[in-house]
Amino acid sequence: MNTREFSELQYGMFVHFGLFSMLGRGEWVMNREQITPEEMRAYARDFHPDKFDADEICDLAVDGGMRYIVFTTMHHEGFRMYDTKLTDFCSKHYCGRDFVKEITASAHRHGLKIGLYHSLNNWFDQPDAVAALEDSLAYKVFMEHTFARLAELVENYRPFDVLWYDGWWPFNAEGWQAEKMNAAMRKLQPDLLFNGRNGLPGDFGTPEQHLTAPKPWRPWEACVTLNGHWGYHAGDDRWKSPEEIIRMLQACAVEKGNLLLNIGPRGDGSIPEASKDIVRKVGQWLRNGGREAITDIEPMPLSPMMPQPGDRGDWDSSCRFTCAGNNLFCTLEYWPGNKYILSGLNAQVSAVTAMGALPLEFKQDGGKITIELPDELQRETAPVLKLACDRPPAIYRTGGRRVPECPHPRYDPVPPDIQY
Repeated sequence: MNTREFSELQYGMFVHFGLFSMLGRGEWVMNREQITPEEMRAYARDFHPDKFDADEICDLAVDGGMRYIVFTTMHHEGFRMYDTKLTDFCSKHYCGRDFVKEITASAHRHGLKIGLYHSLNNWFDQPDAVAALEDSLAYKVFMEHTFARLAELVENYRPFDVLWYDGWWPFNAEGWQAEKMNAAMRKLQPDLLFNGRNGLPGDFGTPEQHLTAPKPWRPWEACVTLNGHWGYHAGDDRWKSPEEIIRMLQACAVEKGNLLLNIGPRGDGSIPEASKDIVRKVGQWLRNGGREAITDIEPMPLSPMMPQPGDRGDWDSSCRFTCAGNNLFCTLEYWPGNKYILSGLNAQVSAVTAMGALPLEFKQDGGKITIELPDELQRETAPVLKLACDRPPAIYRTGGRRVPECPHPRYDPVPPDIQY
């Protein structure tokens, strides 16, 4: 896979699953509660994720409209979720299963690209990163162990698409020997992509919990939790709504970035029902016209003070706008009733459809379009209206009842505190 193909994926599933899942207090529980390696080994003896089903996860990703998966092979706690010759602190020893082998095989069967997450930091093995920071001899051994782990991972599970580094505390690129690291892994698999978490920029950026595209632009992927944690937390039921995920997909798409949405299976391997429900609803939205509304879309900038060249967009009480070529997409975030009225459009509309194919009645009077909405649309998640226009669409409205015929501010005559 090359970086162009990576950017075309648009939407993927992050899966945070490990020994930490059994404790149900998030993926950093070993660090936050100062659990010793001996105590973690004792927990491993009771780790029986019999409900983990790689095909169920991949089925969910496909049903959700996702095109790739990133799976945690080893988080910071050091428990390998695969068969390894380098330690017995692994799922093969304690569970009799190689979860990385299961998930990679299933991803390939399902036509999904696969990324393998691997933490460079390691709280379990000795010497650990703290010792490596304090002592040069410990550092040498620590780095030898790190390179050996990575090489074994790549050799055992190639071909896969992305090596997703994480946990780069406490070193920069020089400390992690990142140039040497990437070169060694690419020697084992030449077409492997790297993220930017070993101190180097990598092949793509990975903003975490925000949707900020790199400047200058390069391929990027926003990784975001579905609730407030990456790993399973039994007390966290603050789920993002399907509409919030759709909004994030659109925000990433307009900047030509991917959204990597996380799920955290429970310690027994089962997926929380809320996660499944949200992912499936977004997948249904993508099938019902949403995919087109995030594919090859163009920026629709809005200057809230004086109009600027290139302004095309606007805010709306009921929907969000995206556009591609001569098509305008209106994603209804709030039901407006049986009529949706759009004003300020610069184009003539030849047809309006909903959910990809359903033709809708409309009338146009200059820049004002009134669209009739059938009742069944109200039952859909954020239905998409597609307006076929005679030119690249733009919307222009102001803070007045009509657009002034003289020079004017658009909304605010002075810099506002509002962000559009």
